[in-house]
Amino acid sequence: MKRPERIGVFGGTFDPVHNGHLKAALAVGRRFGLSRVLFVPSNIPPHKARPGMAPARDRMAMVELALRGRTRFFASPLEIRAGGRSYSIRTLRRLRKLHPRTRIFFIVGTDAFLEIKTWKEWRSLLDESLFIVMTRPGVSLARARTAPGAAYADRIRAVGRTERVREDWFSRFRIFLLPIDALAVSATEVRRRVRDGRPIAGMVPAPAARYIREHKLYL
Repeated sequence: MKRPERIGVFGGTFDPVHNGHLKAALAVGRRFGLSRVLFVPSNIPPHKARPGMAPARDRMAMVELALRGRTRFFASPLEIRAGGRSYSIRTLRRLRKLHPRTRIFFIVGTDAFLEIKTWKEWRSLLDESLFIVMTRPGVSLARARTAPGAAYADRIRAVGRTERVREDWFSRFRIFLLPIDALAVSATEVRRRVRDGRPIAGMVPAPAARYIREHKLYL
């Protein structure tokens, strides 16, 4: 029997998208055999909305530019087209309609997963999808074990660095803790460097960096 297609959903503000995002998505995609990774910029993020955030159309454009020519990476306008605040549970249910025969994995950093109980309908989200929680610089991956509470303790699986991911895991576990060699770069630092007139080469894909410069973002 053919295994279901595996799609990764990498959501975030992407303000801006940077090389840490790309490296993380590449590592997760390889380990979990994802056929596609959808980068889904939020329209209005419920947790990270802030003054000075680049407009959704600019964040989307930067993601599209950063992913151009990269096989298996796709920019998705799903949340931006939906409008309003962006909630992962709504995104999941829209994707379920578009891809009814797939395994959908939410790709999140440890720092974001530690706040899982603040997400809209978080229990439904964990029950209806699979989560890959990956290393974030400065945050212990082990802390993610306790984030959703005791009810999920036996549904969490730590994945060893050289361990083969098995299909039968997906019927037993909902949350996978994946150590990766995370790149120590953040969108906050990128914005700060742009504001200070310092270079961002090596931190942001060149086409996205050019877009930032041409559209005078983060100044």
